[in-house]
Amino acid sequence: MTPTAPNPAYDPNNVFARILRGEIPCHKVYENDAALAFHDITSAAPVHVLVIPRGAYTDFHDFTRRATPEEIAKFWQAVDHVVQQENLLPAGFRLITNTGPDSGQEVPHFHVHLLGGEKLGPLLSRKS
Repeated sequence: MTPTAPNPAYDPNNVFARILRGEIPCHKVYENDAALAFHDITSAAPVHVLVIPRGAYTDFHDFTRRATPEEIAKFWQAVDHVVQQENLLPAGFRLITNTGPDSGQEVPHFHVHLLGGEKLGPLLSRKS
C-alpha cells in the first residue's frame, strides 16, 4: 500500500500521530497495516474503542477524498473486526466520527469511536 502525501493542514504532532509512532502508549485492541484500534482513555461506555487510520488524514472528508481504495477497505475491515472481537453485534453499538470544530472533533486525525456494552442514551441532547 502506497501512503498518500499528508494534507498540509495535518499536525504530525497530534496525539494519535504520536501513538502511531510509539511515542505515547495505548491499550491496543487490534491493528492491521491500515489501522490501529485502542481503548479510549476517557471511556464514555463500557466498551469505547478508537479506530484510527495509519495515514495522515485530518478528518472523515480528508480520508474519503485522499486515501486509496485499499486503505479505505482495510480501515473499515478493522472497524468490523473490532465490532466482532468486542462482541458488540448482539446488543448493538454506536459508531461516531466528528469532523470539524462544531462537531467537537478534538484530535485532528480521522478516527471513529465504537461505543457499546450497555444501553446507550440519546445521541444528542439539544441545548436551548
